[in-house]
Parts: sequence; C-alpha cells; structure tokens
Amino acid sequence: MSNNVSSISITKKRLGDIPVNMEAYFAEAGNADLKTLFAKQLTEAKQLFKSIDEEKSMHSYAEGKWTLREVLQHLIDAERVFAYRALAFARQDKTVLPSFDENDYANNSNANGRSWSDLAEEFVSLRQSTEYMYNSFATAAFDTIGKASNYTIGVSTLGFVIVGHVNHHFTIIKERYLA
Repeated sequence: MSNNVSSISITKKRLGDIPVNMEAYFAEAGNADLKTLFAKQLTEAKQLFKSIDEEKSMHSYAEGKWTLREVLQHLIDAERVFAYRALAFARQDKTVLPSFDENDYANNSNANGRSWSDLAEEFVSLRQSTEYMYNSFATAAFDTIGKASNYTIGVSTLGFVIVGHVNHHFTIIKERYLA
C-alpha cells in the first residue's frame, strides 16, 4: 500500500507561519483527517450548488458585493492558487511564489458571463483534481514547507486552508445570500 492521503490519515498540523488572513481558514477546516474533509466538503458543495438556480446565482446580498457566481469563481481561483502552492512545495521547488489579489482576480474573471451550472461543474472537477494531487503525495511531502509572498506554509497546512476557505464562504453564502 502506498504512503499517501489515500492510505494514511493526514491530521491537522500547523506547518510554517500561516498569515493572519489564513489562520481563520485553517481553524474552520475542522479536525478530521484531510481525506475525510475533502470528501465531506465535496458532497456538501454538490448539494449547495443544486439549491441555487441560474437566476439566484446572479444575486448579491449588498451593493458592491460579489454575486454568487463571483463567489464561486473566487473559490475556484483560490483553490487553484493554494493547490499550485502545495504542488510546488511538495516537489521541493524553492521558488518564492507570488501573492494574489482576490479582487483583481474577481474583476477579471468573467464569472457573471458564465452559467451557474458550468461554474459548479468546474468546482467539482477542480476539487476532484485537488484530491488526486494530494493522494499522489508521498508521506514526506506533507511535512514540506515553502514560501509564498512573505510567509512560509506547509503542504498539509495548505490542504486544511483549502477546506477552511471553502467552509468560510459556504457560511457566508448560507447566511447572507440564501437566508
């Protein structure tokens, strides 16, 4: 049996100096193993996405706030960035990776020009890809750290940040967009 997230439990460990804006995401991930959290969240995501129709997906809860389509595109973009960081660090890439500005990404995303169903399918596909990537890592890779912007963070920590970031936005969607 190979030593990866499929066969061992990757538990929550804080590796690196998580920036303040990611601390909450790390905390929101929960304390289950990473494989369980990824799978549970994907099931929840599919249910949430089905509860939102195309018309509702253009809703913004206040002036100047993102539409649901923009929120989902933000989740997709952020997961890609975090997953790339995890991949680079797991592969021992010593390059300092750049930060990203979520608002610049949102302003240039064309999210409102896409259908809700297309965005939802992309998220599901991306999450499955993220799981495959984490499943491919050798055990030692989960304890590697790398540098992005002005902080260091570990591969396993990034996995929990991915989950916590989505949890954070799902809470906002439920409380502010769907309430």
